[in-house]
Amino acid sequence: MVSSGTSEKFVTAREMGIVACRRCTKAWPIDRETCGRCGHSLQSRDRHSLQKVWAYWLVGLICYIPANIYPMLRTQTLFQVDESTIIGGAVDIAHYGNYGIAAIILIASVVIPLAKFWAVAYLAVSVKSPTRVSNHRRQLLYEIVEYIGRWSMIDIFVVAILSALVQLKTLASINPGIASIFFALSVIFTMLSAQSFDSRLIWDAQAKEGGKRPDER
Repeated sequence: MVSSGTSEKFVTAREMGIVACRRCTKAWPIDRETCGRCGHSLQSRDRHSLQKVWAYWLVGLICYIPANIYPMLRTQTLFQVDESTIIGGAVDIAHYGNYGIAAIILIASVVIPLAKFWAVAYLAVSVKSPTRVSNHRRQLLYEIVEYIGRWSMIDIFVVAILSALVQLKTLASINPGIASIFFALSVIFTMLSAQSFDSRLIWDAQAKEGGKRPDER
C-alpha cells in the first residue's frame, strides 16, 4: 500500500511482480513457475476459477435437493420400519422435547448448507459485477465459508455413529438412507466450489479502478 497525504493507493502483489504460493504462502518472482519451498505450481490468477466454482456449485445444489427429499435415516424395529428425512427427523426430535438437538440438526443440515450456497454464489458474482460491499468484508466472508466447510459433515457423522451403535439384529437397527449419499456429495462439491474460488479476484476490480476504496468511489 502506498500512502500519499490523505489518499491511499493499494498496490497488488501482481503489480509488484510477485506471486505467492497458495500452499505455503511464500512469495516468489511472478515469472517463476513452481514454488522452491513446497514444489507447488505458482499462478498469479486461476483463469478457470469461476468456471470451476460454478460447475461444482451447480452439482452440489443438484445433490442437495434429493438429500432433503429422500430419507436420511432408516429405523427398523421388530414390528415396523420408519424412514425420516433431515427436516422430518428434526421435527420428530423436537416433538419429544429435544429442541436443542433439533436446532443443531436444522442449523447444520439446512441453514449452513443454504448459507454456503448463497455465499459462494455471491462471491462469484461480485467479482464480475459492481457491489457496495467492501473487499475486506468479502474476503472475510470467503474465509468464513472456508472455515465452516469442515463442519458440514456433522449430519453424516451422526448417521454413521447411530448405524454403528444401534444394531440389535432382529430387534432394532438403524441404517443410513439414500439421502446420506446425496448429502455427502453435496457437501463435498460445495467445499470444492469454495476452494476453487480464487480470492485474489476480489481485489482485481479495485486495482483496475486505481486502488480506490469502495467508500471513496
